Amino acid sequence: MTPDALGRLLRELDLLYPDPKCALDYRNAWELLVATILSAQARDERVNAVTPAVFLRYPDARSTASVEPEALVPLIRTLGLFNSKARHIVDAARQIVARHGGEVPSTLDALTALPGVARKTAHVVLQNVWQITEGFVVDTHVARLAVRLGLVPSTLEGKPEKIERALCDTVPHSSWARLSHQLILHGRAVCDARTPRCGECALATLCPSRVRG
Repeated sequence: MTPDALGRLLRELDLLYPDPKCALDYRNAWELLVATILSAQARDERVNAVTPAVFLRYPDARSTASVEPEALVPLIRTLGLFNSKARHIVDAARQIVARHGGEVPSTLDALTALPGVARKTAHVVLQNVWQITEGFVVDTHVARLAVRLGLVPSTLEGKPEKIERALCDTVPHSSWARLSHQLILHGRAVCDARTPRCGECALATLCPSRVRG
């Protein structure tokens, strides 16, 4: 994508989504970390319906580290992958207590060293809690739209870490966090994985992958 085309895309997204924010409900780093782990292959609204009960029972890493993963399962069963998610949350809590004094760490390396925390989750926490932008949040929506819009080569499809590096090379640093939110919102609202609604998409004239009706 040329710099001029990128500029037009960023301006159009700013018009469509002028105040993009994280869709997960949270009050602190621990809650966002847990919510993001739970959001794997689950819609954010479903996660937001579950987390109040989770945080009421287990409000921080210390309280979570003291239980077995099975204790979380009844609270998160509706989300799917609940056994592995419960295990990741408890194991992450125990590591946070053992290595970080019970506080969620605020560096990329320390976060990605936690069980169940890949780069996407780490970037979500860093950007939304501490406004630290060291990379690009690449979830399924961002990965899909980055290829469809021509922000990254189609050869990177299915390779989130390479997509992240390519986006960081293409997009100005000041736009990383904002653009990731906007692409997620647009992916949910219009650019569906199976049936993108190109006929009603405000980005259609800028999109090399648009389906012409």
